[in-house]
Amino acid sequence: MTDFTMEKGADGVAVITWDVKAKSMNVLTRAAYALVDQLVEDALADPSVKGIVLTSGKETFAGGMDLNTLATISAEAGDDPAQALFDFTMGGHQILRKLERAGMDPKTNKGGKPVAVAITGTCAGIGTEIALACHRRFMADNPKAKIGLPEILVGLFPGGGGTTRYSRMVGAMAAAPVLLEGKMLDPKAAKAAGLIDEVVAPDQLLVRAREWVLSATDAEIVKPWDQKGWKMPGGAPYHPAGFMTFVGASAMINGKTKGVYPAAKALLSAVYEGALVDFDTALRIEARWFTHILMHPSSSAMIRSLFLNKEALEKGANRPALPAEQVTKLGVIGAGMMGAGIAYVSANAGIEVVLIDATLEAAERGRAHAEGLLDKGMKRGKVSPEKKTQVLDRILATTDYAALAGCDLIVEAVFEDVAVKAEVTRKVLAAVGPDCIFATNTSTLPIGELAKASDRPEQFIGIHFFSPVDKMALVEIIRGAKTGDRAVAKALDYVRQIRKTPIVVQDARFFYANRCILPYVNEGIRMVAEGVSPALIENAAKLMGMPLGPLQLIDETSIDLGVKIARATKAAMGDDYPDDAVDAVVFWMAEQGRLGRKAKAGFYAYDDAGKRIGLWDGLAAKYPLAAAQPDLTQVQHRLMFVQTLEAVRALEQGVLTDIREGDVGAILGWGFAPWSGGPFSWFDMLGAPYAAARCDELAAEHGPRFACPALLREMADKGQSFYGRFGVKPQAA
Repeated sequence: MTDFTMEKGADGVAVITWDVKAKSMNVLTRAAYALVDQLVEDALADPSVKGIVLTSGKETFAGGMDLNTLATISAEAGDDPAQALFDFTMGGHQILRKLERAGMDPKTNKGGKPVAVAITGTCAGIGTEIALACHRRFMADNPKAKIGLPEILVGLFPGGGGTTRYSRMVGAMAAAPVLLEGKMLDPKAAKAAGLIDEVVAPDQLLVRAREWVLSATDAEIVKPWDQKGWKMPGGAPYHPAGFMTFVGASAMINGKTKGVYPAAKALLSAVYEGALVDFDTALRIEARWFTHILMHPSSSAMIRSLFLNKEALEKGANRPALPAEQVTKLGVIGAGMMGAGIAYVSANAGIEVVLIDATLEAAERGRAHAEGLLDKGMKRGKVSPEKKTQVLDRILATTDYAALAGCDLIVEAVFEDVAVKAEVTRKVLAAVGPDCIFATNTSTLPIGELAKASDRPEQFIGIHFFSPVDKMALVEIIRGAKTGDRAVAKALDYVRQIRKTPIVVQDARFFYANRCILPYVNEGIRMVAEGVSPALIENAAKLMGMPLGPLQLIDETSIDLGVKIARATKAAMGDDYPDDAVDAVVFWMAEQGRLGRKAKAGFYAYDDAGKRIGLWDGLAAKYPLAAAQPDLTQVQHRLMFVQTLEAVRALEQGVLTDIREGDVGAILGWGFAPWSGGPFSWFDMLGAPYAAARCDELAAEHGPRFACPALLREMADKGQSFYGRFGVKPQAA
């Protein structure tokens, strides 16, 4: 174990360097935690050591705790995982408290050895918590580096002392952006927020840390909460100012989370209760709340989906075992919003891009879209003029298909029409080499049908981006019946290059994401036709953690697009088409000219600037409210089950081959209730027997779209869970 090494200098400064050789970023494991404890003990006991500097051997400082560690501890603990997790957390507190007290006399607070941290670059999670336990924090002056405590974003909160230390340093209100929003700050912003003490030129980082260690006084290394008379900044909970702070924080949390994210509540509880007691007791309270969250099914599911599963998919968990193929030159056909977005993210990742459209004006407009995004980045200080020039220089806007020579990947993003796409496919294949992979960015058209235009169907694949491309993290890769392994591997390598998260699904109508999200929108519209209050529909969705209600979602994506999809689907399905009741509402809305947000008129009303001002009151005239309204849970179950049952059917039919892709894809693709960990995780929380029984009730009342899939019925009969039956076990760490 060499994750941490120590070198004792002739000047009396012991430098402890964190450098996990097998990883690109430092992460903390159980064994490494024990090792750093031994090194700190050694340094504190050695009379020749005057102080300690903790730093990293990498350009970054730390990426946090290896969350596989927590999963492994829980799995190894048998019948009492909570006690094992609590003991591990308290063990970490004891190590950092030892570092913080640094051998000083407990009565006089004198005789301790100064501890500084030299933060070389980005620092998150436990890395930041370790830094907060040090007496002085120095960070390299690198605007691309960030520091923070983002645990809340994966369903946790800082449980290694960060919650207690940071809230006591700056007060509960000032700590909220870092603790409750998970904001990562650049060095200058971090200094202003009190996360670090000094921003130093990179080549002077260790020099300055050593200087401070050798000059620090006893008074400078005693933390405020270890001094007599310390009071919490902004006021403790029983102080008038503090009382108002905590009341406001509670309201803010419930307003933002709708009560479905337990980690935020637990964090506030740890801060509130911890502020009423001494520091060491506060750490114990933090550890108890942290354990509570680790044991909560929501947090476990979020960690599994948003960290472990997402990371595994990004690293190629389902990639065919073929040599890696980086994309060096990309052709993008179609310079509309999707094509322009694809060109931008690719050029931004260092790939040469040829952007083709029918007219040079359209192609240049697509390139201008990238320029606009770069200009926004420059205004925020995230893009330099040099970076802007480099990215734009990589994008060639043209109408000439001959410019595609040398491309190793093509992404076609033209109009959703089989004939149009076929014509483009033939033009491209005449211009590129025999090894070039051809991908279509379609959201609805079958890959097998589109591949008929190619004489190389094994090199034809679907790569479905989500809009807006620059913001959406998910890319859905669709494997046609004749698509070969190399095309899949190349597509996965490309998605990794542009730093997005891929899922691989098999060819079927609407693939995976759209087949699940369309029923959600349709169910909301059905309820409007039934006389269910639109406000109840929208709020029921948001109270389940959906980012947008179904009516707002169709407004955002446009109602006329819904009309086109409905007509195309009905033409394909014939008598089996199930959504005539939905079409009646959507077609009527389109006839009224209410096409959604783009028309400033849809299910919502909008002001002249296009801002939503409330649900459109004209709906009530056409679809009056029913005298008896369903209860909240009934509406929520209709909206949730109609999505999750499609996910189960996709797995049952082989469209999905890995439930990890189903959960990660749902959260990143259409925002499916992140607190749940995804549709399969949500069904595991409900339990298969309950889910199957609830399907029967919903089907009896609302129709066969809620019928229980055979797979779910079988699992209910056997008492199985999705992750118990199909999941991948965590690796030991």
